[in-house]
Amino acid sequence: MTTTVASHEIRRAGPRFGAEVTGIDLTTGVDDATAEELRRAFREHKVLVFRGQHLTPEQHVEAVRIFAETFDHPTAVKDPAHPLVYPYNVQHTGKASTWHIGGLWRQPVFAIESLTYEVVPALGGHTLWADLQAAYDDLSEPFKELLESVGAVYDANAGNYAQGSKREAVEETVEHPVVLTHPETGRKGLFISTSALGLTGVTPQEGKMLLDHLLRHASSPDYTIRFGWNAGDFVLWDNRATWHYAVDDYGDGARVYRKVIGAEPVRQPVA
Repeated sequence: MTTTVASHEIRRAGPRFGAEVTGIDLTTGVDDATAEELRRAFREHKVLVFRGQHLTPEQHVEAVRIFAETFDHPTAVKDPAHPLVYPYNVQHTGKASTWHIGGLWRQPVFAIESLTYEVVPALGGHTLWADLQAAYDDLSEPFKELLESVGAVYDANAGNYAQGSKREAVEETVEHPVVLTHPETGRKGLFISTSALGLTGVTPQEGKMLLDHLLRHASSPDYTIRFGWNAGDFVLWDNRATWHYAVDDYGDGARVYRKVIGAEPVRQPVA
C-alpha cells in the first residue's frame, strides 16, 4: 500500500508497521503541512526510513525536531559539530546486538531515536524492529489483565547504557510498567527490554518465567521488520512502541553512524 501526499510518498515496508518515505529532501526542511503529515505517518507506522539524505549534524537535529524536542544526553559522547548529536563507530564503541529500548534509565524513556548512517558494511549490518503493540494485541485477555499490575526494574545509571562503557554495579533502579499506554495514540503495548533486572508484582520465580516468556514473545519474527542500509540513509523510530536489534553478521567491518534522540520536554510542576 502506498499513500501519496503532495510530492512525496509513504510506502509501507511491512503489513504491521514500518514505512519508507520518498520524495522529501530533509536537507532543505519541510513546510508545516508536510511536517504534520510526517507526524501522522510516524504515529501510524512507528518506523520511518528516508533514503539517501546525507544529513549534516545540524540537519539531523532539525529533522528530528519535526517530530519531538531533541534530548541532551548526559553521558553520551557528543559530536564536535553539534552537542545534540552522538557519533558511533562500532569498531570502537561496540555493537548493540540485543533486543532493547533506548533510555530505560530515564522516566519517561526517549520518545524517539534516530540514526544517520555514514559508513556501512558491504553486506549485512541490517537492523530489526519489533512491534511491541502488535505483540501485546495477540496476548489473551486474562494475561493482559495480569500484566497491568506488573512492572520491570532497570538500572538507573545512564552511563551504564553507553556503548563501550565499563559497566558499574547497579546502585539505583527505575521501574517501568510492562504494559505502556502510548501517550500520543492511547494504544497499549508491551514495554520490555532484555536489560530488565526483574519484574515486580509477582514472586521472583514467577517473574523469571514471565520475563523469559515476554522477551521471547515480543521478539517473535511475526512482529518484526528488517531494513538494510546505505551511507546517507536516515531512520527514526518510536521508542515507546517498538524495540530494535542491530544484526551482528558483518564481522569486523565498518559501521559508523550518528544518533539524535527525541523526548517530550520535562514539564515543571505548577507552583
